[in-house]
Amino acid sequence: MPPRSVDPVFEPFLATAEAVARDRPEVDPEAAREVFREAATLLHDGLALDGLDEHDARAVVAALCRDLVAEDPGAAVRARARAVTEHPGDLHDPEGVAAAHLVAASILQL
Repeated sequence: MPPRSVDPVFEPFLATAEAVARDRPEVDPEAAREVFREAATLLHDGLALDGLDEHDARAVVAALCRDLVAEDPGAAVRARARAVTEHPGDLHDPEGVAAAHLVAASILQL
């Protein structure tokens, strides 16, 4: 069966799965791809990025790629939500981005 495609904004999740499998020999590459593909599907279907422009949506996905491989992904995502409101950088909607992180944590049950 061919792999399910993901929304293009979530394509970095697949690259993250590949990196995790490459960097951690104990991780099965296909299992890593499936986990990140499922996370992308859940976030897409759960409208986690709803209301964000493309720039901010891509920023959330990039941050999630880092946070989901942290030792404690839930803590990492929640800390990121706090950090973006304190230091928004070039985000267009920091409050929306923070909310998207918290929605993602909820959808992924972190």
